[in-house]
Amino acid sequence: MDEENLYLKIISLKNLILAWRRARKGKTKKIYVKEFEENLAYNLKILHEELKTQIYYPRPLITFILRDPKTRKISKSDFRDRIVHHAIVNILEPIFDKSFIYDSCANRKGKGNLFAIKRFEKFQRRVTNNLHSEAFCFKADIKHYFHEIDHEILLRIIKRKIKDEKVIWLIELILKNFDDRDKGIPLGNLTSQFFANIYLNELDYFVKHKLKAKYYIRYVDDFILLNPSREELLSWGGDKYFS
Repeated sequence: MDEENLYLKIISLKNLILAWRRARKGKTKKIYVKEFEENLAYNLKILHEELKTQIYYPRPLITFILRDPKTRKISKSDFRDRIVHHAIVNILEPIFDKSFIYDSCANRKGKGNLFAIKRFEKFQRRVTNNLHSEAFCFKADIKHYFHEIDHEILLRIIKRKIKDEKVIWLIELILKNFDDRDKGIPLGNLTSQFFANIYLNELDYFVKHKLKAKYYIRYVDDFILLNPSREELLSWGGDKYFS
């Protein structure tokens, strides 16, 4: 794909229409969707013009607390901004997805919870010789992951593949539309899920290529390693998690 045309592909009316359709999926009865669609052609054209002239600016997030059962702070973007998020992911996801490891399971086409469970069961059989041998599992997550993502590091990773300065400008706008303008991405945005995978792809490569772990699965900030050797798991830094 021609990197110089990425921004034009993102903001094209064709892509914005596709993004609108994806953003409204399952939400057609919501008042904010109906209001946007009362003058759909005009609203999409205005959004396109704002992006084209780079006067677009995301509206403030709506934040609320969700308990299910963990307490989480969810930040929802305005519907028009969600269309922009889908527009970005529509174009950038194919570029990055090909570099993701096979066992990065969250927020990817053809992957998900069920896929992760099946991979775990397959790895479990392999590492235990069909449950006939002893093996060990290291399970962990990254504390406050979404709130600790460093914008500068994330942008540096993105810039390895994306050279279009206008695309970077748009991503920075979205990143800074949060509590802390240098760190953290809001739970609830499609772009946050996408950026989370880009950021932790660095961890995936470290585990697979530096540690050379054969049985590793990641779902957002939760990950599991399986190994027939307890000592090798300990050597990877898991000693404080084992009794």
